[in-house]
Amino acid sequence: MHLYDRAFADLDTTTLYALLKLRSDVFVVEQACAYPDLDGRDTEPTTRHLWLAEEPTNPQAYVRILAEPDGSARIGRVCTAASARGRGLSRRLMEAALARTGDRPCVLDAQSYLVDFYRSFGFTVAGEEYIEDGIPHVPMRR
Repeated sequence: MHLYDRAFADLDTTTLYALLKLRSDVFVVEQACAYPDLDGRDTEPTTRHLWLAEEPTNPQAYVRILAEPDGSARIGRVCTAASARGRGLSRRLMEAALARTGDRPCVLDAQSYLVDFYRSFGFTVAGEEYIEDGIPHVPMRR
């Protein structure tokens, strides 16, 4: 499994389609959430798209890293294809994402059942639980 890391401008249309399909399969279809996944942040010049795949156009796991206005990094859209779960791909992807954020403060909004997963990377709860698109979330910071 190879790690790919690209800016939006470096994504060909076939790969972009595959990444967006994976996100849609997990967040919209599987989790039954109609939400605006295409939020305009994918195209920002500082956004990094990381994914694991044998071939770039067949992603098995994905994460995006955003640059926040305060200088922190925001990790989001962490997902793994249903057929690839249980193989440690999300852990490997988070390790790669955090290696890229370096010493900068880093934030994310964790689905509540994943708080312990993110704690294993040094994140701490940074606010009250809230509901987003029908799913409990918790803000976290590292």
